[in-house]
Amino acid sequence: MFEYFKKKKEKKQEILQRVSEDKEKLKERKQEIAALPESERKAEIESDKLLRKEQKQKRKEEIKSLSRKERKVAKKEAKMYKKLKNRPIRFTGWSVFAAMLLFVVVTVGPTVTSVVENMSGKHISIDTTSAEAIQVREAADIVSEKIANEGLVLLKNENNSLPLEDKKINVFGSTAFTFKYGGGGSGASDLTRAVSLFDALTNAGIEYNKELYDYYMGLPELEATTGNSDTGIVQVVKGMFSNDEAAGEPDVPDAAIDQAKAYSENAMIIVQSDAVEASDVSGNQLELSDEMHCLVEKVANSFNNVTIVVNAGNTLELGFVEEYSSIQSVIWVGTPGPFGTNSLAKALSGDLNPSGRITDTYAYDVESSPASENFGDYKYENLDKAYLNYEEGIYVGYRFYETFYQGNEEGYNQTVQFPFGSGLSYTTFDWNIVSQELNSDSIELQVEVTNTGEVAGKDVVQVYYSAPYTPGGIEKSAINLITFEKTKSLEPGESEVLTIHYDTRDMASYDMENENYILENGTYEIKLSKNVHEIDSTVNFELAEDIVYQTDAVTGTEYKNRFTQSGNELTVLSRNDWEGTYPSDQDDSKVATDKVIERVQGHEYNDDLEMPTTGADNGLKLGDLKGLDYDDPLWNEFLDQLTVDQMINYVSEAAYHTIAIDELGVPNTVLMDGPAGFSFFGFKQFEAGAYPTEIVVASSWNKDLAYEMGEMIGQEAQAYGIHGWYAPALNIHRSPQGGRNFEYMSEDPLLNGMIGSGMAKGASDQGVIVFMKHFIMNEQETNARSGLLVWANEQAMREIHLRPFEMTVKEAGVTGAMSSFSLIDGKWANPALLNGMLRDEWGFEGVVSSDAVFGFMEAPQAITSGNDLMLDVLTAPKQKQLLEEAYEEHPEAITVGLRNSMHNALYATLKTHIFN
Repeated sequence: MFEYFKKKKEKKQEILQRVSEDKEKLKERKQEIAALPESERKAEIESDKLLRKEQKQKRKEEIKSLSRKERKVAKKEAKMYKKLKNRPIRFTGWSVFAAMLLFVVVTVGPTVTSVVENMSGKHISIDTTSAEAIQVREAADIVSEKIANEGLVLLKNENNSLPLEDKKINVFGSTAFTFKYGGGGSGASDLTRAVSLFDALTNAGIEYNKELYDYYMGLPELEATTGNSDTGIVQVVKGMFSNDEAAGEPDVPDAAIDQAKAYSENAMIIVQSDAVEASDVSGNQLELSDEMHCLVEKVANSFNNVTIVVNAGNTLELGFVEEYSSIQSVIWVGTPGPFGTNSLAKALSGDLNPSGRITDTYAYDVESSPASENFGDYKYENLDKAYLNYEEGIYVGYRFYETFYQGNEEGYNQTVQFPFGSGLSYTTFDWNIVSQELNSDSIELQVEVTNTGEVAGKDVVQVYYSAPYTPGGIEKSAINLITFEKTKSLEPGESEVLTIHYDTRDMASYDMENENYILENGTYEIKLSKNVHEIDSTVNFELAEDIVYQTDAVTGTEYKNRFTQSGNELTVLSRNDWEGTYPSDQDDSKVATDKVIERVQGHEYNDDLEMPTTGADNGLKLGDLKGLDYDDPLWNEFLDQLTVDQMINYVSEAAYHTIAIDELGVPNTVLMDGPAGFSFFGFKQFEAGAYPTEIVVASSWNKDLAYEMGEMIGQEAQAYGIHGWYAPALNIHRSPQGGRNFEYMSEDPLLNGMIGSGMAKGASDQGVIVFMKHFIMNEQETNARSGLLVWANEQAMREIHLRPFEMTVKEAGVTGAMSSFSLIDGKWANPALLNGMLRDEWGFEGVVSSDAVFGFMEAPQAITSGNDLMLDVLTAPKQKQLLEEAYEEHPEAITVGLRNSMHNALYATLKTHIFN
């Protein structure tokens, strides 16, 4: 074994040397090209691109000719090369955080006290100890376990090996003692009531091998951490400084194996991943470590019935389960909250019939999707900014695999292990379409679902569509999720008729050339499916003529391309030319154009605005405006009363709260993280309801349950004295490597939108400002907090990245949003996004807060672009100073911007339970 690791280290050093040499050659080549006359330069760049593509294709052909064993080694080396070349940085962003803190301490002096107060939460007053608070928290725990129950996914169950017939089990691996209940950062939650795996097994009537348990507990390197997991900022700091090697695993002696085999033929191993906010993960962190693989091999070769439990918020490589026939079952639990162990144990015993479905594609190689080609650390040579090219376009997750491998079933099966939406049950179901009504306005199907098995269970009817595609025309995925419904628990022989309904225009594609949405004529195949790849039945809808949508269905605002000013040229993936357009970070120009530099560094103030009235005495209190429309004339009279200083203080001091303006009846509000239950990011601990992370909420495929969670969050908010919730997080799983994938829901925008809008509406209905986040394209942690320029085309932005937010605005009526760290189309706090898209096109009325403030995020640009509040823990005094200086130079623009921000924030405040 020692020799193996020695060889592995040598190989890594060899590849690291190759990476260094290649980077040096590339640098020299760039210098050569830069020295050429401009007329020759472009031709040389194109020639180099062509050469790289030819070399890449040649290498692919060489790999194909290798034996399976040689191919595996070659692919592993290629992955290691890429990982070392563009590895996600574990500390980027939070090193900025530390530097900013040091800057504040050294240079600001007296303001250190306010910084400490902000971070400690002394300014935030909530009560979680009242009888009402305790009662609502107990109810929250029930909802939490319901979500864990329905979010659990059975991925494999050969020979009906589960539920266990013999209720005895051997639990192998240190991971059983470090069960991951949730994630780190803002997605962390209160785990003080977490149930250990072994207590959960006992609760479910399953006996575990106590001698094996004692063996692990006796290992000096192992400590039981159940219920004491690091959370919040502690997890983040640990994660950002950890290396990118997968965790090791203690060996198990033969004597322990022999004892365990005599105890039971049932064995279980938990596999995990490490990912927290502020740091992404490398590809090899999503596969088994060598030590863990050794454990799996030893256990699989010794026991007849092995269960693998996937306890991770990121998509792992699970190809190893097919290497051993004894691995009979695979259960995905994700990061299921404090009671997820109970759900797992009940599934093993048969007290729970799994009904969840996975929310991502499980590929044999997690880096096989095009988005993985542009994921990592990319920086401009002539601009102090990092960038990220979304060259995959609309082909995220299953949209790529199902389209690229269309008509190539063998290739698909070699690439995809578990398709998006996969999930099994202990029973069987039959579907029957009992009625259908299809027209240009709406699609409606009545589907009868019957339990044809022997135990009670729930089923999910997934509905997809395939639109007519013209080669070279608008990009379209071969298949798209359009809606879904979940049954109630059906007893054997029982049936339920589900109504499947959606607007026909929801199948439209965005046409960038004509700046509208369009349903092109032809056949639309509507597919009732078990998962994205397993189609149960298909209904065809024939559209004789194109239907063009020029305006938004809700607001009537005319569609137009809003994100075309950057001048950044992308080669976006097209199904019409896979080979010619497939992303490669080798093709990137790392030199920012003058247009990009100007776009990033410039900010325009409108000095032609009329100066508003300030400091008037109109005798109005905020409560006098309760129930009035956003544009009611009385708002102007109220806002005229605000002074410039009051407005500057209000928008600057908005980290986890807003301040009171007593003379105008403006109350202070408390605003809290997080998506898995209220938290103060680990700065300040308090007891609150703790839920599964959002990926598990989504894996329930239960919209009603998502609403119930949001509703419970809202009831907790009322009991504790909280008025705003920094959640739900609606970003996409663009790549399996995203550090916050546990906190996000899915690779599919519609699933994100349907579950997210359910959560948001539940909380909003209880009088809570729901800050849907992170608006938009915050799918990578590496470089995010230093100002990451994200480039994409408008179709991908609208159909993939904006879609969940649009659905949540229109279906949940949210009054809050949190902007992302990302510089969209070259701008942080982009007015085309925050005003043009969010407010004008979608009709959003409410407040936009920044995410946690870092150096590139400045209040004057924010409040004149549609970002109203600064979530600034460290440098609020600096933001005030910046606003004061900007006011001296641009008084009209700054005053109007402040007034708009106050209007937005106070309108949202009036909707909270404070005024009920």
